[in-house]
Amino acid sequence: MLANMVPTGQHQLPPLPYTYSALEPVISQNTLRLHHDKHHKTYVDGLNKAETSLEQARRSNNYDLIKYWENELAFNGSGHILHSIYWTIMAPLGMGGKPGSSTVNHIMAYFGNFNAFKEQFKSAAEKVEASGWGILTWQPTWKRLEILMSEKHQNLTQWSGIPILVCDAWEHAYYLDYQNNRRKYIDAWWELINWHEVERRLLMALNGQVTLTMGI
Repeated sequence: MLANMVPTGQHQLPPLPYTYSALEPVISQNTLRLHHDKHHKTYVDGLNKAETSLEQARRSNNYDLIKYWENELAFNGSGHILHSIYWTIMAPLGMGGKPGSSTVNHIMAYFGNFNAFKEQFKSAAEKVEASGWGILTWQPTWKRLEILMSEKHQNLTQWSGIPILVCDAWEHAYYLDYQNNRRKYIDAWWELINWHEVERRLLMALNGQVTLTMGI
């Protein structure tokens, strides 16, 4: 087995890098506990089940359910990755710092100014159809940043893009605290962004690296 490779069906739910109450009043303890312990755990379990089922299909050479398990693999795998990043790029109010120099330089180079980037990102997260995500990616193919709006985790992506900053716009991320006012949640959520972590993720992405845990 290759070093550091995650074995089939052995993905783990990463712990939160802060307490359940750390993001209040923007995100309540109840919402954070349900979102992390229940919703994210469901994606991890679904991903593990999909991988082990596909492993069994290879062993038996029976691919009758290939369409179902490949869909489960994409849906749950994408959910696990994005949620893991989502936890790391938030910090308690006043603890997230300011955008780093590389982040600012790349934002300015493509979006023109920081406010234009901010408004496009917020609008993408607000207007994504059904439940979805607003995602800032480093796109190595273009050698620049890009903002995407993703439905159902795996839809409307650009292959090779590396997520840098993600906003979960599924209702389970905000409904207990904001009901159906998604924009109010997004505006409040913006103040939780951990710009130190965003900068670290951008620098890693420039070297083709992604991690599901927070840097020290």
